[in-house]
Amino acid sequence: MDAKELREKTPDQLREELTRLKKEAFNLRFQQATGALENTARMRAVRRDAARVKTVLNEKAAQAAAE
Repeated sequence: MDAKELREKTPDQLREELTRLKKEAFNLRFQQATGALENTARMRAVRRDAARVKTVLNEKAAQAAAE
């Protein structure tokens, strides 16, 4: 997922995406703790995707405040 795709979404869609990513991160952490996690790189990707979503949300909020 890249920032260009995220900027096309509405803030509500971004919040839903962030919720989905947080749930996935929780599940990945749980799998890691139980030893069932096979793709450890997915944890990093999910964490970075969540950061991208937060960044775009903050950009949109700043833009709305400036208008």
